[in-house]
Parts: sequence; structure tokens; C-alpha cells
Amino acid sequence: MSIENLKEEKAKDKKNVLVSTLKILLLVVIVVGLPVYIYIFHGEWLSQFKSFDDIIAYLQSYKVESIPIYIGIQVVQIVISVIPGQFFNLAAGYLYTFFPALLFSLTGAFLGTLISFMLARWLGSDFVHLFFGKQKTQDYVKKLNSKRAYTIVFLIYLIPGIPKDIASYAAGVSEMKLKPFMLLSLIGRMPGMMGSIMIGSMWNKGEYIGMVVLAVLAVVAFCLCIIFRKRINAFLDKAYDKISH
Repeated sequence: MSIENLKEEKAKDKKNVLVSTLKILLLVVIVVGLPVYIYIFHGEWLSQFKSFDDIIAYLQSYKVESIPIYIGIQVVQIVISVIPGQFFNLAAGYLYTFFPALLFSLTGAFLGTLISFMLARWLGSDFVHLFFGKQKTQDYVKKLNSKRAYTIVFLIYLIPGIPKDIASYAAGVSEMKLKPFMLLSLIGRMPGMMGSIMIGSMWNKGEYIGMVVLAVLAVVAFCLCIIFRKRINAFLDKAYDKISH
């Protein structure tokens, strides 16, 4: 190898190291730095969201501007998961009525999921392992690379109690294509999202009986999913094993 080639190789190595370092720093800032910064320097902002009434008051104070703020909060909640999403879905139903609230919620969910997916695809699996754990990430990626990947993605987002924060990152480093993942994740989110928005809308209209019935059904469904979560996960694992062998 000539001296010029050696210099080119060294330059490439330095470039790769620099790019890798920048990727790590970006991921640290997004996944760790932002939540820590918000918690330490803007703890009073987070403390505003202790109750449903607090969230309503916060969004109402911004009037028309509350719509992009709400969508932005949805995005942040998905990308770095520092804010409870369900409370905001309830508040959106209360403030905007059902269909506008659903549109705003789906917009935020779409953008947050897209950002998480593309970040993971750009950063690569090694960087995702740093924050979610290698084994956990690989388990998700294994499922998402299976022939039942579409069904699995839909169930992950549909069933309460199954961790969703890692799903979009794992999908980004899997073989799954962006369009089907985005479509299935949004469809899977919709029942829970619609239920929360509907309860908030009923609350605003004073339809307390319907609200209680819907809330009871949602709680029962959530509890059943929590109770049988291991069986559901085992079922998905068995389905994958049958197909892969």
C-alpha cells in the first residue's frame, strides 16, 4: 500500500471516529440530556402537570397556540418519554372535542414515532444498545425481523402495558420498512388514544355516565392486558419460533 493510500485510510478512520463520536453525543443529548435538563432546570414546568385540571389550565392559557404546543408535547413524550401521554390525550378531548383532538394527537404521534425511527436508523444498533440494553433491543429487533413483524408491531402499540418507548428505536435498526411501521403503529395507538380523547370530550359535555362506562371498560382492558402480559409475550414468541423454524 502506498503512502497516499495510507494517508487516505487514516483520514477515513479519523472521519469515522468523529462521526461516531458525534452520533453518541447526539443520542446522549436527546435521550439523557434533555430529560435531565428539563427535570433540573425546568422542574417547575413539569410540576404543572400533576393533575388533569393543571394540564387543562396550562393549554387554555395559550388559546390558539395551544394546538402546536400540544402536538409538540406529544412528540417529546414519544421521543424521550418524560411526560405522561394519557393525561394530555384526555385534556385534548376536553379542549378540542373528539375529532380535532384525534387529528392533533395522531399528528404528534406520527412525528414523534418518525423522529425516533429515523434517529435509530441513522445512529445504528450499537448506539441504541447503549440506552435500552443490548438483550432487550435484540429481542425486539428479532421479532421485528420475523414474518409476523406486522402483527407484532400492531399488538405492541395496541396492548396496554407492553413497553412502547423502545419499539420505534428497535424498528429503526431492524429490517422493517418505514411506511408499514408508521401505519401499523398509528393504527395500534388509535383505540387507546380514542378512548382517552372520548373520555375527555364527555367530561367537557357533562356526559358522566358514558364517561364512567368507557373508563371502566378501559381499566378492565388494561388490567387484563397487564395480568396476561406474560402470556401475550409468550404467544408472540411461540408464533415467531414456529415461523422461523
